[in-house]
This record gives sequence, structure tokens and C-alpha cells, in this order.
Amino acid sequence: MARLPRLGFGGAAVGNLYAPVPDTQARAVIDAALAAGVAYFDTAPHYGFGLSETRLGQALAGRDVAVSTKVGRRLEPIQTDERERHGFVDAAPFEPVFDYSYDGVMRSFEDSLRRLGRDRVDILLAHDLGRDTHGEAHADHMRDFLEGGYHAMRELKDAGAVGAIGLGVNEQAVCDEALDHVDLDVFLLAGRYTLLEQTALDGFLPRCLKRNVRIIVGGPFNSGALVEPPGGGPIHYNYAPAGAEIVARVESLRRVCAAHGVPLAAAALQFPLAHPAVASVIPGMASPAQVADAIAWMETPIPAPLWEDLRVEGLLHPDAPVPSTRAAA
Repeated sequence: MARLPRLGFGGAAVGNLYAPVPDTQARAVIDAALAAGVAYFDTAPHYGFGLSETRLGQALAGRDVAVSTKVGRRLEPIQTDERERHGFVDAAPFEPVFDYSYDGVMRSFEDSLRRLGRDRVDILLAHDLGRDTHGEAHADHMRDFLEGGYHAMRELKDAGAVGAIGLGVNEQAVCDEALDHVDLDVFLLAGRYTLLEQTALDGFLPRCLKRNVRIIVGGPFNSGALVEPPGGGPIHYNYAPAGAEIVARVESLRRVCAAHGVPLAAAALQFPLAHPAVASVIPGMASPAQVADAIAWMETPIPAPLWEDLRVEGLLHPDAPVPSTRAAA
């Protein structure tokens, strides 16, 4: 897999995730990321039901940047007056339908290329497989992927239309399950290896290193828990209001970071990159100000005693690699 920049752009927000983003604002945030040197953009058909891909395709035309998108859902045209569907507001008039079959993957990929205005993508990911997502339907979807969709992705890679293939998921267990059956290049794993959550160190990340599988860390702020300011209302974790245990852990992390004069968000954004399996972190960005924040956090020097204090307080896994004391530019 080609080397990715350490900081990438998560494209769900410009697909109107949870809040409408006007076309002018979406273009402004993408342009701000490009101007700041961001050179990797992740998207998916599901993000605004084609809206994120379309906006990125227009803004990235002629740009030499890495792009990843996803397969596993067909977009079926519908008529609807609902403003919010599946978490996306004022999105395009399509309904996402799970389809991990060979034909479904090929159709989804062709549609993505058209929206993106590209003839290839750097990374293609099977989106949202997993038992937590699909419940009793998981086995059927995994079978469709292993017997159909995976072979389509391999063909696309072999033909040069895709640089690397993998999964884009919120669940670690399904990544392990997939590795039991097939070879993959990369996992975009959202929220499962962060300053708040490090159980991936117990077997999964070592296995990825052994298999030469790279990790892209999505959701480095755990749905906002590691970036939302204190006192601003309930913090969120896993796309929902956080429970008391998570709230207490976040407050402990914030307290230790504050003692060293470091924003919690800076430690959260830099931490995953210290692991040798991690290729990139891709926070969501919805405004030029959020782009500027992400750049500043990536460049914030973090003193070694901060990581030591987190480990002493049991907030950091004993085996977790930590960034060096220089700024993680």
C-alpha cells in the first residue's frame, strides 16, 4: 500500500452528517484542507447518499491526493420529504441498501468513480460489516462479502483500478474475522484505537503488524468525547451520549493533559500514530476552523511526562507506544 500522510480528512461531515453543511461551506473546508497540505481524503457512498463523494470529486478535480471510498451499499433512488435519514440531513434522494455481493460491489464502485470524477481510487474499503451493525444478518453479509464482494475488490486491485483493499468499520472483531479468511491491505477502524480505547493492542494490532496490514484510525476523538469542551453539555461516545464511566475517564484524561499544558484533542490526535501499524488518522472536518484546529493539534509538542502520567494512572495501556517529545508534524 502506498504511504499515506499522517493526517487525513474524514468526509462524513461534508455529507451532512448530523447537520446540514451548505455547498459553499463544504467547498471552503475542503479547500482549507488542501491549502494546509492535507493530501488524503476519505469518503463513502453512504455519506449523504452520494453527497460527500460528489462534493469531494468537484473540489479535488485535478489534485494529486490520495482518496479512499467504500463499497457494501447500493444507493437506490427514492422520493422523500424527510430531512434526516440515517443521521444525514438534507442528503441526496437515495436509500442505502446493504449489498456485499460481487455485482453490488462492482456497481457501487462504478457509481463512486462517476461521482468522484476519477478513474481509480487509492483505497477501496468494504463498509460497515460486523455483528454489532447487522445482528443476525451478519453471517449472511459476511458470506456475501467473502464469496462475492471480496473477489470483486481483488479484481479491481489486480486491474489497477484500486491501490489497496480492506474494511472500513467500527468493530474490531470483524477485522479479525476477515483476516481468518482473506488477505487485506488495510483497515479503516473507527474509534477502536484511541486515547480512550486501546484494547486493540491485545492481539489485534500485533496480528496486523505480522500480516503487514496497515491501520487508518477513524474517529480519533471517539464521536467527540476527546474534543468536546467541558461544561458544554453531554459528551458523546460511539455516536450517543456517553455513560458515567466514559465521562469519568475523559475527565481524567483532560486533567492530566491540562497539568502539562496540552489540549486533550492534541494528545488524542497524535497518540494513535505512534503505533507502527497505524498509517494515518482522519478526523472529521466540517469547517475551515476545524481544519486549522487539527493542524495545530498535530503540531503541538507533547512532553514525555504526560504519557508517563497517563500510564501511571491506568489511562494508557502498558504496551501502548507513545509519540516522541517532538511535535508530531
